Amino acid sequence: DAKTRAKHQDMFLMEDVDVVVATIAFGMGIDKPDVRFVIHHDIPKSLESYYQETGRAGRDGGEGHCLAYYSYKDVEKLEKFMSGKPVAEQEIGFALLQEVVAYAETSMSRRKFLLHYFGEEFDSETGEGADMDDNVRNPKNKIEAKDQVVKLLEIVRDTKHIYKSKEIVFTLIGRVNAVIKAHKTDTQSFFGSGSDHDEKYWMALLRQVLVAGYLSKDIETYGVVKITKEGLNFIKKPVSFMMSEDHEYNESEDEAIVTASKTSGTADEVLMGMLRELRKKVAKKLGVPPFVVFQDPSLEDMALKYPISLTELYNIHGVGEGKAKKYGGEFVALISRYVEDNDIIRPDDLVVKSTGVNSANKLYIIQNIDRKLSLKDIASAKGLSMDALIKEMEMIVYSGTKLNIKYWVDDMLDDDQQEEIHDYFMESESDKIEDALKEFDGDYDIDELRLMRIKFISEVAN
Repeated sequence: DAKTRAKHQDMFLMEDVDVVVATIAFGMGIDKPDVRFVIHHDIPKSLESYYQETGRAGRDGGEGHCLAYYSYKDVEKLEKFMSGKPVAEQEIGFALLQEVVAYAETSMSRRKFLLHYFGEEFDSETGEGADMDDNVRNPKNKIEAKDQVVKLLEIVRDTKHIYKSKEIVFTLIGRVNAVIKAHKTDTQSFFGSGSDHDEKYWMALLRQVLVAGYLSKDIETYGVVKITKEGLNFIKKPVSFMMSEDHEYNESEDEAIVTASKTSGTADEVLMGMLRELRKKVAKKLGVPPFVVFQDPSLEDMALKYPISLTELYNIHGVGEGKAKKYGGEFVALISRYVEDNDIIRPDDLVVKSTGVNSANKLYIIQNIDRKLSLKDIASAKGLSMDALIKEMEMIVYSGTKLNIKYWVDDMLDDDQQEEIHDYFMESESDKIEDALKEFDGDYDIDELRLMRIKFISEVAN
């Protein structure tokens, strides 16, 4: 029931439990920025769903590990569920499902595959974060497939762009179905011209040729494959095409799951766990979400640099003098004990923050907000856009300094509106504006939400 659901969501948000089992109807809407793992026990129905669901991990900028368990039996089960739906709906459902199968079984860069599906390109497979891709970490065997690519492209051209992937592959291997029979393709001389390779081989090659840009899928006639200008040029002047062999999955296989490890600058995991527990305790005592006290990147920096005084804590990512003074005592005491008990050698480069080139701006902003000057006038006086001014204000409050902007917010929003947004930030584990915009669905604009977040952080956290 709703009460039980709310209770379990709150337990997850407040870090009383570490894991929540989510379904489409429950759990996926929880706004928690520091989710580290998203595990799919069952394969999703579409890549759109997979992309959205895996996007729940690492929203705070930290690592997010995504693990999907894949068995073709799950696909067969989903196909069975779709069998009772209208034919048009079945066709779209099956096509979406086949894209998920292709993603699960592919041996090419998963990032490249996923971005291509959504119409984007990823040029380098070894760019930042590429080591998190299991296929890039453990590359599969590559074989020359230039001649087979030509054969595949010729089949698409010669069948006049009327077939989806399955019929193209069936034409190559010489397998007849109702669609092929209706178009009399089985009577053509090229029918079965690729029978020297099996269905899996041709499906894998077709997927890689699509990503390479030699073929495309028609949006209007969902799933129909067409040859591109680049594909026609390839037929005329073939070049080397190294095909990654798809992974052969079997029931008995049991591979170790490898996660990327940091080569340097790794946070102390034991201390990190202790800091999280302390944050949860402090947050509970104050009746606020844990992110209000310190966000995960701040805890990670503490577990890397071991600050043992409030002055040193002020140098930690996302921690300013105000926040250090308000919450820092217990944290530096814990770190100090941990350092002493474990004979930790602290880094030498924990230097005091410089005031920075923007300190004069910050001082001006703080002083003139105290005088209740119009934010537009403050921005104009410093040659800032409203967006730039709000960014400066966000940096000020996130470092622990109060900004009393009630006078300005009162002119923008009535009491009920302010209470609604305040309650949202109080109950949400995430303070991301993107999540708030989705939640309120156009009721408030981005500046209203950002300014209310500044007001909320000032009142609750600082």
